[in-house]
Amino acid sequence: MSRGAARLVVAVDGPAAAGKGTLARRLAAALGLPYLDTGLLYRAVGRRVLDRGADPADAAAAAAAARALAPADLERGDLRGPEADRAASAVAAIPAVRAALLDWQRDFGRRHGAVLDGRDIGTVVFPEATVKLFVTASVAERAQRRWLELQGRGVAADPAAVEAELRERDARDAGRAVAPLRPAADARLLDTTALDAEAAFAMALALVRERLGERPA
Repeated sequence: MSRGAARLVVAVDGPAAAGKGTLARRLAAALGLPYLDTGLLYRAVGRRVLDRGADPADAAAAAAAARALAPADLERGDLRGPEADRAASAVAAIPAVRAALLDWQRDFGRRHGAVLDGRDIGTVVFPEATVKLFVTASVAERAQRRWLELQGRGVAADPAAVEAELRERDARDAGRAVAPLRPAADARLLDTTALDAEAAFAMALALVRERLGERPA
């Protein structure tokens, strides 16, 4: 990358289980940039709410948890799984939570440049991002990936229930009033339904380099 890459911000958005996290981590490594999984922020907020026996949909409880979020919260081992997924989606729909976490995300990206993945990076957090990717895949393919992920962690799950939960989460994320899930107008769409991890990464890196005006290696 050129010297300007120190301030390069790459926004990687998309629905759950589309492969954007793996892709964003690899792009960050290839570009020599820090990486932030912004979904972890919402998962950590949701977990803090659950720890206190409160409902993640409770705006006051969720906003208080977001304002109290500490870096150590992102290192917890219980931020994945169906319960954490539901809590994250619930708190993410609360305007006060999103407002509390907005500066955290922007500060991270502006410090040295970064690759950030989430659902509103290119539309809200960094609308001025140099590169915007919207990573997606069919619901059936995403459900299969999520089920395999759960199996790999030893979590029992019914494939049909996993798919139903993904559809429900997609509807919540796309239908919320604040920062709904949608591609930025200038985002490049990357459908990974028929791509393995290597092919998806190669295509994503090519899109980034194209946007930066670089020739393919």
